[in-house]
Amino acid sequence: MEQRMTPEEFKAAGLHKLSPEELAALQDWMQRQHGVVAAPAAAAPAAAPRPAGAAAAAGAVALSAADVERIREEAREEGRKEVKETNRGFFDFGSDEPIKSTLVGEFRGFAKGNTYTLANGQVWEQVEPARLEGVRKTDPAVTIKPGLLNVWFLRIDGYNTAAKVRRVK
Repeated sequence: MEQRMTPEEFKAAGLHKLSPEELAALQDWMQRQHGVVAAPAAAAPAAAPRPAGAAAAAGAVALSAADVERIREEAREEGRKEVKETNRGFFDFGSDEPIKSTLVGEFRGFAKGNTYTLANGQVWEQVEPARLEGVRKTDPAVTIKPGLLNVWFLRIDGYNTAAKVRRVK
Protein backbone atom coordinates (compact mmCIF):
# COMPACT_ATOMS: atom_id res chain seq x y z
CA MET A 1 0.00 0.00 0.00
CA GLU A 2 2.74 2.39 0.94
CA GLN A 3 4.34 1.79 -2.47
CA ARG A 4 1.33 3.19 -4.34
CA MET A 5 0.57 6.00 -1.90
CA THR A 6 2.51 9.11 -1.10
CA PRO A 7 3.68 9.35 2.50
CA GLU A 8 0.97 11.99 3.05
CA GLU A 9 -1.78 9.67 1.72
CA PHE A 10 -0.45 6.79 3.81
CA LYS A 11 -0.54 8.95 6.93
CA ALA A 12 -3.94 10.52 6.08
CA ALA A 13 -5.41 7.01 5.76
CA GLY A 14 -4.13 6.22 9.26
CA LEU A 15 -2.06 3.32 7.96
CA HIS A 16 1.13 4.64 9.58
CA LYS A 17 -0.37 3.66 12.96
CA LEU A 18 -0.50 -0.02 12.04
CA SER A 19 2.18 -2.46 13.08
CA PRO A 20 3.91 -4.49 10.35
CA GLU A 21 1.76 -7.47 11.36
CA GLU A 22 -1.43 -5.40 11.09
CA LEU A 23 -0.37 -4.08 7.67
CA ALA A 24 0.32 -7.63 6.50
CA ALA A 25 -3.08 -8.80 7.81
CA LEU A 26 -4.82 -5.94 5.99
CA GLN A 27 -2.95 -6.76 2.80
CA ASP A 28 -3.89 -10.44 3.06
CA TRP A 29 -7.53 -9.53 3.62
CA MET A 30 -7.49 -7.22 0.59
CA GLN A 31 -6.10 -10.00 -1.56
CA ARG A 32 -8.77 -12.45 -0.42
CA GLN A 33 -11.72 -10.05 -0.59
CA HIS A 34 -11.01 -8.01 -3.65
CA GLY A 35 -8.58 -9.98 -5.72
CA VAL A 36 -6.03 -7.18 -5.49
CA VAL A 37 -2.67 -8.42 -6.69
CA ALA A 38 0.43 -7.77 -4.65
CA ALA A 39 2.85 -5.42 -6.35
CA PRO A 40 6.20 -7.10 -6.93
CA ALA A 41 9.01 -5.45 -5.01
CA ALA A 42 11.06 -4.94 -8.19
CA ALA A 43 8.22 -3.08 -9.91
CA ALA A 44 7.62 -0.73 -7.00
CA PRO A 45 8.59 2.91 -7.45
CA ALA A 46 11.57 3.75 -5.29
CA ALA A 47 10.83 7.47 -4.92
CA ALA A 48 8.83 7.74 -1.72
CA PRO A 49 10.41 6.95 1.66
CA ARG A 50 8.55 4.39 3.72
CA PRO A 51 7.15 5.05 7.17
CA ALA A 52 8.86 3.38 10.12
CA GLY A 53 8.03 -0.30 10.38
CA ALA A 54 6.80 -0.51 6.81
CA ALA A 55 9.92 -2.32 5.63
CA ALA A 56 8.63 -5.49 7.27
CA ALA A 57 5.56 -5.27 5.08
CA ALA A 58 7.46 -5.61 1.81
CA GLY A 59 5.36 -7.01 -1.00
CA ALA A 60 2.55 -4.71 0.05
CA VAL A 61 -0.78 -4.74 -1.72
CA ALA A 62 -1.14 -1.88 -4.15
CA LEU A 63 -4.15 0.25 -3.21
CA SER A 64 -5.37 3.50 -4.60
CA ALA A 65 -6.70 6.24 -2.36
CA ALA A 66 -10.19 5.37 -3.61
CA ASP A 67 -9.73 1.74 -2.50
CA VAL A 68 -8.62 2.85 0.94
CA GLU A 69 -11.62 5.18 1.27
CA ARG A 70 -13.98 2.41 0.14
CA ILE A 71 -12.50 0.05 2.75
CA ARG A 72 -12.92 2.71 5.42
CA GLU A 73 -16.55 3.29 4.44
CA GLU A 74 -17.25 -0.47 4.55
CA ALA A 75 -15.73 -0.62 8.04
CA ARG A 76 -17.82 2.37 9.15
CA GLU A 77 -20.97 0.74 7.81
CA GLU A 78 -20.18 -2.53 9.63
CA GLY A 79 -19.67 -0.51 12.81
CA ARG A 80 -23.01 1.26 12.34
CA LYS A 81 -24.80 -2.06 11.85
CA GLU A 82 -23.20 -3.46 15.00
CA VAL A 83 -24.23 -0.42 17.04
CA LYS A 84 -27.79 -0.61 15.71
CA GLU A 85 -28.09 -4.31 16.51
CA THR A 86 -26.47 -3.99 19.94
CA ASN A 87 -28.74 -1.11 20.92
CA ARG A 88 -32.00 -2.44 19.48
CA GLY A 89 -34.84 -1.75 21.85
CA PHE A 90 -33.13 1.30 23.34
CA PHE A 91 -34.53 4.55 21.98
CA ASP A 92 -35.22 4.21 18.25
CA PHE A 93 -32.12 2.23 17.31
CA GLY A 94 -32.20 -0.64 14.91
CA SER A 95 -34.76 -1.96 12.54
CA ASP A 96 -38.45 -2.49 13.06
CA GLU A 97 -38.07 -6.23 12.54
CA PRO A 98 -39.21 -8.40 15.47
CA ILE A 99 -36.59 -9.79 17.83
CA LYS A 100 -36.81 -13.58 18.02
CA SER A 101 -35.02 -15.38 20.82
CA THR A 102 -35.69 -17.60 23.82
CA LEU A 103 -36.13 -16.70 27.48
CA VAL A 104 -33.43 -17.97 29.79
CA GLY A 105 -34.84 -20.22 32.50
CA GLU A 106 -38.41 -20.85 33.54
CA PHE A 107 -41.36 -18.68 32.48
CA ARG A 108 -44.28 -18.58 34.93
CA GLY A 109 -46.56 -16.03 33.33
CA PHE A 110 -46.71 -12.28 32.88
CA ALA A 111 -46.80 -9.76 35.70
CA LYS A 112 -45.99 -6.05 35.77
CA GLY A 113 -42.40 -5.49 36.92
CA ASN A 114 -41.11 -8.91 35.81
CA THR A 115 -37.81 -8.92 33.98
CA TYR A 116 -37.13 -11.30 31.13
CA THR A 117 -33.60 -12.24 30.07
CA LEU A 118 -33.22 -13.42 26.50
CA ALA A 119 -30.65 -15.90 25.23
CA ASN A 120 -29.03 -13.06 23.24
CA GLY A 121 -28.24 -11.22 26.52
CA GLN A 122 -30.93 -8.57 26.30
CA VAL A 123 -32.99 -7.88 29.43
CA TRP A 124 -36.54 -6.57 29.15
CA GLU A 125 -38.90 -5.39 31.90
CA GLN A 126 -42.69 -5.63 31.75
CA VAL A 127 -44.10 -2.11 32.17
CA GLU A 128 -47.87 -2.64 32.02
CA PRO A 129 -50.14 -5.25 33.50
CA ALA A 130 -50.77 -8.16 31.20
CA ARG A 131 -51.64 -11.56 32.51
CA LEU A 132 -50.82 -14.99 31.31
CA GLU A 133 -51.43 -17.29 34.25
CA GLY A 134 -50.95 -21.00 34.66
CA VAL A 135 -48.12 -21.19 32.16
CA ARG A 136 -44.89 -22.91 33.10
CA LYS A 137 -42.32 -23.28 30.35
CA THR A 138 -38.58 -23.67 30.36
CA ASP A 139 -36.62 -21.61 27.84
CA PRO A 140 -39.68 -20.72 25.74
CA ALA A 141 -39.31 -19.09 22.34
CA VAL A 142 -40.37 -15.44 22.33
CA THR A 143 -40.98 -12.67 19.85
CA ILE A 144 -40.60 -9.01 20.76
CA LYS A 145 -42.29 -6.72 18.25
CA PRO A 146 -41.90 -2.96 18.06
CA GLY A 147 -44.95 -0.74 18.23
CA LEU A 148 -45.31 3.01 17.81
CA LEU A 149 -43.18 5.54 19.69
CA ASN A 150 -40.55 3.07 20.88
CA VAL A 151 -43.05 0.68 22.48
CA TRP A 152 -42.24 -3.04 22.39
CA PHE A 153 -44.45 -6.07 23.00
CA LEU A 154 -43.21 -9.48 24.18
CA ARG A 155 -45.18 -12.56 23.24
CA ILE A 156 -44.49 -16.16 24.20
CA ASP A 157 -44.71 -18.32 21.08
CA GLY A 158 -47.90 -20.37 21.14
CA TYR A 159 -49.89 -17.76 23.14
CA ASN A 160 -51.77 -14.71 21.90
CA THR A 161 -51.27 -12.49 24.96
CA ALA A 162 -48.56 -9.85 24.58
CA ALA A 163 -46.98 -7.80 27.37
CA LYS A 164 -45.69 -4.25 26.93
CA VAL A 165 -41.97 -4.24 27.76
CA ARG A 166 -38.98 -1.92 27.72
CA ARG A 167 -35.36 -2.87 27.33
CA VAL A 168 -33.27 -2.37 30.46
CA LYS A 169 -30.01 -4.04 29.37
